Amino acid sequence: MRFVTFEKNGKSAGGVLMDGNVSSLADILPGAGVESVLDLINSGSDSLKELQKAVYSGRGEWLALESVELNAPIPRPAKNIICVGKNYAEHATEFHVSGFDSSKQGEELPGYPIIFTKSPTSVIAHNAEIDSSMDSTNSIDYEGELAIVIGKKAKGVSEDEAYDHIFGYTLVNDVTSRITQKNHNQWFLGKSPDTFCPMGPSILTADEIADVEGLELRTLVNGEVRQKAKVRDLIFKIPELIETISKTITLEPGDIIATGTPVGVGIGFTPPSIWLRVTP
Repeated sequence: MRFVTFEKNGKSAGGVLMDGNVSSLADILPGAGVESVLDLINSGSDSLKELQKAVYSGRGEWLALESVELNAPIPRPAKNIICVGKNYAEHATEFHVSGFDSSKQGEELPGYPIIFTKSPTSVIAHNAEIDSSMDSTNSIDYEGELAIVIGKKAKGVSEDEAYDHIFGYTLVNDVTSRITQKNHNQWFLGKSPDTFCPMGPSILTADEIADVEGLELRTLVNGEVRQKAKVRDLIFKIPELIETISKTITLEPGDIIATGTPVGVGIGFTPPSIWLRVTP
């Protein structure tokens, strides 16, 4: 099942997306106190099963997708988005030789997952405009990524248990001010400006994906495919990421983990100047 957040007549609601139509969670489960996608995730698996049963029994007022405006599926995450750097081998190489890599000196491929975060205020809808004025260095780069949405509290979770704690998956663009990232010798400021995390358009529940590693991630810029890779190409796989992070940080329902970007970002070009920019 796909979940979205949409706006209609100035009102925002969490909803279900099915066959090109949307219906709000509140209409499908009236009186249940489930109005946002975060509400649903926090309410647990029983509420999800109840919702699925209600949808397939025909409940809800359904609107054409074209008649509403989609926001990010979780418009304001409760905490920072957790991100993983250099998690595809070819991208790790292109980043290492680009001159923009401020991570461990001399290390092309990381020996351990590189973890950083993006501010919740960076999140926007998947098709919303990135505010280029947030980057005075004019070095905005793109990084398409598969993101995990946690569905159940995870603390000290093993790799074998990891998938049990996933609610679903979405997409994020880990937009980056490369020169800011390089100048500060860390990644948070360059990756967290307002509007620098387009997300969505939906969250697809984990039960809909038989083999997440078989998914292909593609990033297009002006219709041109710039990035393409299978999720199985991750250096540190999804279960290892959840195990590593949950050793020291309690993951909670609604937390988002962006798993890393493939080769093909702007800094991989020669010269590294294929930046995103607003054109007249």
